[in-house]
Amino acid sequence: MGTLEEQNSAAKTISFMMAVTLIGKVLGLYRDRLLAVHYSTGPAANAFFTASRIPRVFFDAVFASAIAACFIPVFSEYLTKKGKREAFRFAGSFITVIALLTGVLSLVGMAFPQPLVALFTDYPDPATTELAVSLTRVMFPTVFFSGVAFSLVGVLQAQDHFTAPALMSAVSNTVIILYFFTLDVRLGIFGLAGAYLLGWFLQGAILVPPLCRLGYRYRPGLDVRSEGMKKVFALMGPVMVSTWVQPINQAINGRFGSQLYEGAGMSALEYASNLYLVISGTFILSVTNVIFPKLSRLTAGGREGEFQNTIRQTLRVCLFFVLPMSAGLMAVARPLIALVYGGGEFDAFSIGITSTALSWMSLGMVGYAVQNILSRAYFARQQGRVPLVAGGVSILVNLVLCQLLTGRFLVAGLALTSAVSAAVYALLLLLPLQRGEGRILDGGALTDLLKMTLAAAVMGLCVYRVLGGLSAFLPGGKLGELFALGACAALGVILYFLLALILRVEEAGLCVSLIKKTLKRG
Repeated sequence: MGTLEEQNSAAKTISFMMAVTLIGKVLGLYRDRLLAVHYSTGPAANAFFTASRIPRVFFDAVFASAIAACFIPVFSEYLTKKGKREAFRFAGSFITVIALLTGVLSLVGMAFPQPLVALFTDYPDPATTELAVSLTRVMFPTVFFSGVAFSLVGVLQAQDHFTAPALMSAVSNTVIILYFFTLDVRLGIFGLAGAYLLGWFLQGAILVPPLCRLGYRYRPGLDVRSEGMKKVFALMGPVMVSTWVQPINQAINGRFGSQLYEGAGMSALEYASNLYLVISGTFILSVTNVIFPKLSRLTAGGREGEFQNTIRQTLRVCLFFVLPMSAGLMAVARPLIALVYGGGEFDAFSIGITSTALSWMSLGMVGYAVQNILSRAYFARQQGRVPLVAGGVSILVNLVLCQLLTGRFLVAGLALTSAVSAAVYALLLLLPLQRGEGRILDGGALTDLLKMTLAAAVMGLCVYRVLGGLSAFLPGGKLGELFALGACAALGVILYFLLALILRVEEAGLCVSLIKKTLKRG
């Protein structure tokens, strides 16, 4: 990521982002635990997850791409070449367009929820479908709140302000947690939907003070013929399709999941996915959110060599940490699910199917990391063709594998399908960057990746064995589960780093040097 000083600065920023993001993720995990204890994998939970997923898919597929992949590079270019005044003027027009489009989509979704629910699910119980329709109507305005909030996030992140965006989820999760302790008994699942709406509104509201401190004041505008808006619209088509991958694949898997275990497969996938994203997303998304504005500025400044070096180093460091996360999560999936969600209505059956989903889903963590990093590289260059093709192939692979594996392997097949499609998407993004002398991963890097994989695999197997042995000696209940997971986590970290050092993985040596330097300063 540049000089040693720049690397240290980036590491500090990412570490801070991870800490702040982790607050929101932990609160989200506790939110999901309360949902599991109150509603388990029953009809109300299935209907709620459907209703929350549908607007999220539409936002992610249509607007998240425009904001994350199109707005930030163009806004960064305005800041670099034209200054804040013109950049803020462009931002005003963009936010206005997004607000109008998301507002219209919200109204359409509220008016016609029935065909959307039929498209996304196939519940055997008509009552669950009817409940999902009603909840979808209530929750569709989240599309509008998301559009406005993420547009404001783009303005902040393009100027290297990450704290307030990282705290957004903490705010909404706090609202929902408070709801469970105060009003859930009286208002039930519909009240929960309302709490989600309030949470999303507040996510946007907390961004206003830091924007004001930067001198930004929203001024409505519809200058759709400006240079910046033309660039956004030109990028939007291919970029939009390429970012459909995750939401469309989630929708496909959710539909197949709704056919399993009388609809409980939907909830199992959602609970597993949420926990998976807490563990993987805290690190991966912190990294990508920090490097994307930098990549956009490097592209705008024509600094291609530094651009490639940033991608190369980010990818290696990210995989160094993600590979053991993946192996470790597979090893401890069942006790982790029992610890986080177990209790109340969330019984042994729910623990079993959810932990199975989480275990197989974990195989896709490497693909998830690589696709998030490399897609940002293409978007920063304002290139959408490769992600477009890669995304289309990934969706097709996911659909075919769902058809082939779900009937035989049930929720495990669905989770494995997610992992394979993520790997395919990542591989197709990587291959074009491996051509010529400026390839992202050279022979030395690939060798180190094999060493990391070996170290992670050995670590995961050892943790799995130790976990099985500990269960015979530890007391039951949450305390025993917590102790076992803590001991296994400590063992996993130590063992992986020792193996990486023995195998002479470059990133392990850099970590040791950084620790020594920090201790000397202390």
